Amino acid sequence: MRDIRVAAVQMQHVAGDKAANRNRIAELTSRAADSGVEMIAFPEMCVTGYWFVRNLSRDEIDALAEPIPEGETTAFLLELSRRCGMTIGAGFIERADGTYYNSYVVAMPDGTWARHRKINAFESLHISSGTEYTVFDSPHGCRVGVLICYDNNLIENPRITALKGAEILLAPHQTGGCQTISPRGMKHIDPALWAHRRENPEPLRAQFQGPNGRAWLMRWLPSRAHDNGMFLVFSNGIGTDDDEIRTGHAMVLDPYGEVIAESDSVEDDLVVANLIAADLPQSTGRRWLRARRPDLYSSLTIPTGIEVDTRKVKFGDDS
Repeated sequence: MRDIRVAAVQMQHVAGDKAANRNRIAELTSRAADSGVEMIAFPEMCVTGYWFVRNLSRDEIDALAEPIPEGETTAFLLELSRRCGMTIGAGFIERADGTYYNSYVVAMPDGTWARHRKINAFESLHISSGTEYTVFDSPHGCRVGVLICYDNNLIENPRITALKGAEILLAPHQTGGCQTISPRGMKHIDPALWAHRRENPEPLRAQFQGPNGRAWLMRWLPSRAHDNGMFLVFSNGIGTDDDEIRTGHAMVLDPYGEVIAESDSVEDDLVVANLIAADLPQSTGRRWLRARRPDLYSSLTIPTGIEVDTRKVKFGDDS
């Protein structure tokens, strides 16, 4: 790996308006280009919209979805990447042989592209989970992995991504302000705080910083970078997302789990960071990878009987 300048984005999408969302992606990419950014990560499903999808019929999801790479959004990202000389990642609904996926396309300035299908999808009973890990060589001299939102919560996924050689993990999300059933988990944020953010931003910022936003992330997100010796680029939605309020807080973490750039804005924003290649080789996680005992880990692949499709957990069928 060589040193590289990256950006993480927090962005409010317009539900169902792909043209408006692509325009916003172009605007923020242009802003990043002015700062010398070589790789930029936009949030999960930021092109199609996210949480409203759970209420759509199969036909309505089909109308939003696109094939990859033949669809208009992949073509848009590839052209924007070529024009700006920047690798660009963004998420939307993919249609493939009658199946739908929460997918993330990474378009690269040499015309190549990579796709990740969310491994633990739950946005709709009509959206299926992917079955493959995504790690690829970029034209910037670094090896990149992608895990979408809930993929990052399961510790096996970042570890496998690191074992496949990822040096940088793109982690696009739509999180914060989620109404979880855990008594110590996230809870809804009052929509009125978002509506009045411009005249009175501090109450909303406090919610974004607290246990419904950043404080929840800090319980676990740094460990994904630290334990696996990867840089982590966290992008997220912000603002109204159907009946929830996303909490933004775009950030970049180094392979020691330290935050090296982050946003505390309550609006669309991007943060820029220089990733220093020399931080990788002796990072704690890299040394831990070398100390592994794979001969002892066969039990990790044996089902316990408690595993349930993520969609069933999210939509209430936990039988």
